[in-house]
Amino acid sequence: MGKPYKRNKRGGSRHVQLLEWLQACPAWASLKPGPRALYVELKRRFNGSNNGSIVLSHRDAAKALNTHRNTVGGWFDVLEERGFIHAVRGHCLGPSGIGESAHWALDELPTDDGKPARKTFMRWDEKKNPRTKIVTGRHKNCDGDAEISRTNDPPVLKIVTG
Repeated sequence: MGKPYKRNKRGGSRHVQLLEWLQACPAWASLKPGPRALYVELKRRFNGSNNGSIVLSHRDAAKALNTHRNTVGGWFDVLEERGFIHAVRGHCLGPSGIGESAHWALDELPTDDGKPARKTFMRWDEKKNPRTKIVTGRHKNCDGDAEISRTNDPPVLKIVTG
């Protein structure tokens, strides 16, 4: 008699797997919840053999994530900048006037055309903004009536009398 627990295993429920090494990288740690949810939605549409042809439009992503479509566009940009996804084919207006959404590829997996995984998110480094120096006013008392002070505080107009 065969093992009963192995019956009907094939074609069971699907799941999304986020590997530990992906979640431990600095690029993932710096993501806000919105782009993380979008990445999970993109990975949800990956069926095991369609990396490079994952179709997800901004409207469909917004509907799936229960947010506005203009918000989702920025999340796609963040995921592309950090190296989690890349567009294989951009969105366009087809010859019949019907729009076609972009085709996405997950960079943690090899693509369906045989190219190896890019994993560019592992090389991502957060760019620190340089500290700005304090700019002092250059035109003090140029017309004799007013003096403009420029520091970190908002500009203040000082009336000079006398």
